[in-house]
Amino acid sequence: MSQPTEKQKMLAGALYNANSPEIQADQAATRAWLARYNAGLAHSPSAWHRLLQERLAQAGEGAVIRPPFHCDYGFNIRLGTGVFLNYNCIILDVVEVAIGDFTQIGPGVQILTADHPRDPGERASGFEFGRPVRIGRNVWIGAGAILLPGVTVGDDAIIGAGSVVTRDVPAGATVVGNPARIK
Repeated sequence: MSQPTEKQKMLAGALYNANSPEIQADQAATRAWLARYNAGLAHSPSAWHRLLQERLAQAGEGAVIRPPFHCDYGFNIRLGTGVFLNYNCIILDVVEVAIGDFTQIGPGVQILTADHPRDPGERASGFEFGRPVRIGRNVWIGAGAILLPGVTVGDDAIIGAGSVVTRDVPAGATVVGNPARIK
């Protein structure tokens, strides 16, 4: 049986080398796509949506991302119907980021799946891994919030502006602060 590629390891959430040629090629393709997307060359909502569908794993009907937008790969991002991301959002999508229908995300929000070994020797090796982020339906995430690797946000939750979400948020909860706590 053959060894998994670095990309296969990445997608599985295992330790992988981000400098592998296959991963670097995917990042270059994403940078080219982002340059087109962020240049604002689309002139209608349908044209913007078609651009999202070119790169993302899923862009539900009416999903909108206002540029500038930044991501690692794009192909690990799933947007439900009516999802809205405001200006200057960052999604580090080394593994899946799933955002449920009608979720609204404020400007400058960061959704991070990339993680690093806690052992300093392992970390120095340059290897990393990912933990998926899952955001439910009808969630509101305020401006400048940061969601850390492995977090799940339940349906109808609210995350206050500037909050740092370090653990799961229950459905219907409002969390604020650093670290984010139920209000």
